[in-house]
Amino acid sequence: MSWEKPTFCARDWELQKEESVYRGFFRMDRLTLRHRLFAGGWSRPIRRELFRRGHSVGVLLYDPVADRVALLEQFRIGALEADGGPWLLEVVAGMMEPGQTAEAVALREIAEETGLESAELRPIGRFLLSPGGSDETIALFCGLVDLADVGGIYGLPDESEDIRVFTLSSDEAFEALRAGRCNNAPAAISLQWLQLNRDSLRTPQPSS
Repeated sequence: MSWEKPTFCARDWELQKEESVYRGFFRMDRLTLRHRLFAGGWSRPIRRELFRRGHSVGVLLYDPVADRVALLEQFRIGALEADGGPWLLEVVAGMMEPGQTAEAVALREIAEETGLESAELRPIGRFLLSPGGSDETIALFCGLVDLADVGGIYGLPDESEDIRVFTLSSDEAFEALRAGRCNNAPAAISLQWLQLNRDSLRTPQPSS
């Protein structure tokens, strides 16, 4: 049995019914569907609510010369009952709108949340955040930047954003991850990726 290739594909499930449950700032639908089973045949009809969160982008800002990262601290309603409280240490992030590219959203959010006007984006990957009940994916990047003058309070008031931006050494960021302070998936994945790739990012590339 191979783990390298999925057993099934997009043709191996059937949507039988879709109903709107809620339309507001977010969207939720109720789906009735069935899918093929590993033992053969088809499942009985399954009814589930699906949170249509949409697609997002996250960027870990890294200064390879100073070996420092920038993190954001902000209030998150989904973390009201988190052990450390609802103020999380995060990477730059924002939602994609139809027709937008992940790279364009990344650069827009970097400018809005840190004041930086440019960054060299290195792709980390695209991930499903909570596939048990949400369709949200996030495209993660590492943004190579100069963090010498980065820091302060940012965010769009009309979106009730209150964001504190600060920098710390990579080792301090990795210690925050080990201590459980970076307790959200985008930050944790990005920092783990940086741990694996920091040396190559800091090595000057040969000129062509």
